[in-house]
Amino acid sequence: MRFPIAPSILALSLVLAPSAFAADAVTFQFSWLPGGDRAAYYLAVEEGLFAEEDLDVTLVAGRGSSDAITKVATGAADLGEGGLDALLTAKLEGDIPVIAVMPVYTKAPDGLVTTTESGITGIADLAGKRVGTSPFTSSNGPWPFLLSANGVDPETVETTQADANALPAMLATGQVDAIIQYVTNAPGSAAVLAEAGKEQVTIPWADYGLDGYSASIFVNAGFLENNRDVVIRFARALRKAEEMMQADPALAAAAVKAAIPEIDLAVTEEMVDATLPLIFNDSTEAAGLGVYDPARIATTWEWVAQQKDVPVDALDPMASVDLGIAAGE
Repeated sequence: MRFPIAPSILALSLVLAPSAFAADAVTFQFSWLPGGDRAAYYLAVEEGLFAEEDLDVTLVAGRGSSDAITKVATGAADLGEGGLDALLTAKLEGDIPVIAVMPVYTKAPDGLVTTTESGITGIADLAGKRVGTSPFTSSNGPWPFLLSANGVDPETVETTQADANALPAMLATGQVDAIIQYVTNAPGSAAVLAEAGKEQVTIPWADYGLDGYSASIFVNAGFLENNRDVVIRFARALRKAEEMMQADPALAAAAVKAAIPEIDLAVTEEMVDATLPLIFNDSTEAAGLGVYDPARIATTWEWVAQQKDVPVDALDPMASVDLGIAAGE
């Protein structure tokens, strides 16, 4: 038995079809674990910003920029995020099918976390000190050059590698005098130090000469070629989420908490506050939110070239970046 379909119902089904059935699935690879520093992505999910762009985004935790780049390069993820310096380093070492399409941190997040009792108030105070770092952090690249640029012989600083999660406890127990850590993670360390009765001091490397782009959105080259509109829509939704995060940091932290109930909401809110200046600053105002400045890309590459001891003309950094996504092209 057949039933006629009313024209009004048929018309309604055609209107609903694109949003109800045509959402493009996207796997997005983080370079590290979820937290307030990645609140914009969770906000885009929680507030339906990705859904408004007909995107079904899956967020995946990672273990460093190199891990994220590998996942995107092999197609295990469609898009991801990580340091632009890490991508340029990977490009220098081999031809990988990964393209940067959007800056996230336009100010370096790298920093040094210490205590008031260490006597360290700036980079110049590090001679003879013990510093802990993670083997996975991209901060290890510019570290010796940052020391030298600030008048400290790297050989006079004792550097110890340990798991990133163990570093705050090492600082709290006096095993090291300072730890290398993104400023976005400093709120978590402050809580550990407070339990030990110690007061934290955070020293951003951006204040001591480290310049250029850091966290950026990466895309698999094949995926970009075949799904350029998907990438444009993703970038558009993320920019909206960043602006929403700036307007309401507590809402952004709550979005992370909604997705990951076990996290500490207060620490997450502090991480959001620490992240905002990395996204919104003078460099962002000059170029525009989510827009690359070629001169700043060149500066990022100059730091990498120095670290790798190669001439600046060894790589064209602009070949690793697509400037058209921000313009919707």
